[in-house]
Amino acid sequence: MNHSSRPEDIVHAEGAQLDFSRSMSYGDYLQLDAILNAQKPLSPNHNEMLFIIQHQTSELWMKLMLHELGAAIDCIAHDQLGSAFKMLARVSRILEQLVHAWDVLATMTPPEYSAIRPYLASSSGFQSAQYRRIEFTLGNKNPAMLKPHEHRPDLLAQVRAAFEAPSLYDESLRLLARRGFPVPASHVERDWSQPYVESAAVEQAWLQVYRNAEQHWELYQLGEELTDLEDAFRLWRFRHVTTVERIIGFKRGTGGTGGVPYLRKMLDVVLFPEIWRLRTDL
Repeated sequence: MNHSSRPEDIVHAEGAQLDFSRSMSYGDYLQLDAILNAQKPLSPNHNEMLFIIQHQTSELWMKLMLHELGAAIDCIAHDQLGSAFKMLARVSRILEQLVHAWDVLATMTPPEYSAIRPYLASSSGFQSAQYRRIEFTLGNKNPAMLKPHEHRPDLLAQVRAAFEAPSLYDESLRLLARRGFPVPASHVERDWSQPYVESAAVEQAWLQVYRNAEQHWELYQLGEELTDLEDAFRLWRFRHVTTVERIIGFKRGTGGTGGVPYLRKMLDVVLFPEIWRLRTDL
């Protein structure tokens, strides 16, 4: 090997910083000590590390989703749609990451999961405060889902704030109303903690947008961003169901739900109903 082509010589020739005793390193910036020491398997089973990392990384992606969704809602409320579109597109891409993450967990076989299941006790993704905030932010309001967080007042306050705030779709309809579309008053100001009620008048407002897309391009694009997001969200839910069925079959969930039958019911939830229904009438 030519002396000048040795790996150590190449690094030195680049002038790369190698001493971090007095400056911030990559690990310092990312708080890697805290992150990489947060995996504490309770069982002696090799496969528990996969189970923990799968769910921890999903929570990190959900944290970013909430960051983007909150900002997107604020942008829509202030008519800054270009920024909102960027954020909503990012959320859809995050959901793609979460969909593919199930592929990794699906490498866990039923006997492997059975070996760690007793150590999970009653802990379940059903109890994820971040997931619940995402559901509420997307409009799937259910007061019963506040209860799992009552033992943590700090988390309950965050979940309740999402429960009581206008959802992404609520804020989108308020935007349509500001732009002069005949959105019913009942859908512009209401008790935001109540489940969304589908409206024929709202569908007609969206139909005006879609039938005159060039004239109402921003609102048309908003409708399609919402469609992309719900499409990706449905895929995430569906992949969740199939992965759970593959690993535990029809056993009840650790959190007390019916497992697969419960998750299948959640597949029927439609977040932005008029956006989907209008396609039949175009």
